[in-house]
Amino acid sequence: HAAVLWFWAAYLVATHAPGISAVQLQRQLRISRYETAWLILHKLRRAMINPEREPLRGEVEVDETYVGGRHSMRRGGRQRDGKTLVGVAVEVRGTRSGRLRMNVLGGLDQDTLAAWVSELVKPGAIVRTDGWSGYGGLAQAGFDHRPRRQHLRRPDRQFALPRVDRAISNLKNWLQGTHHGVSPEHMQVYLDEFVFRHNRRRTPLAAFQTLLGLGSSHQPTTYEQIVTRRHRRLAELTG
Repeated sequence: HAAVLWFWAAYLVATHAPGISAVQLQRQLRISRYETAWLILHKLRRAMINPEREPLRGEVEVDETYVGGRHSMRRGGRQRDGKTLVGVAVEVRGTRSGRLRMNVLGGLDQDTLAAWVSELVKPGAIVRTDGWSGYGGLAQAGFDHRPRRQHLRRPDRQFALPRVDRAISNLKNWLQGTHHGVSPEHMQVYLDEFVFRHNRRRTPLAAFQTLLGLGSSHQPTTYEQIVTRRHRRLAELTG
């Protein structure tokens, strides 16, 4: 019975276009406890990363955004209170978007951003960013860095980074529409799910098969590990 439950849970997660919440999964599979459905989803999300995935290559758009929390009254476009900083990188495939990567970031300084891009993008690739000074170390890190400046006062302007802007907009709509917001301590696994869906959006059945294969190659994650991470984060926030 347990194997069948996990099989159908993986199928629903991989093929349900907008994603599925724990409440929806509980209802669909007639799971008695919400906590069980929540745990199943979190374990599946942790199986969505291929440890042998190839780096992004060719031409890549890179940007960052803040998710959740509230806007700060302080000046500066990158100042936010209670939000999670998320880095976004997407391959350019003509006018379309290629493979996507998203990660929670620890800062906006040059060392952090250069190290993050170096983990995701093949050396020598063209990396397009906005004019933020934090991206100033990309050329030294081995990339063909081509910053673009956004003309904010032109209502008819073309976005400097259209593919990454679209990915950010879709992410925020998905988090609010399907999951009604996500806590910072679990943000990365939701980003992993969003990336998994985006990169396999045209082949949902193949995504299901991929998820089953990836799930078998990962070490199991226990409920204690997931909850301990949450408690650790709460302790950091409360001091």
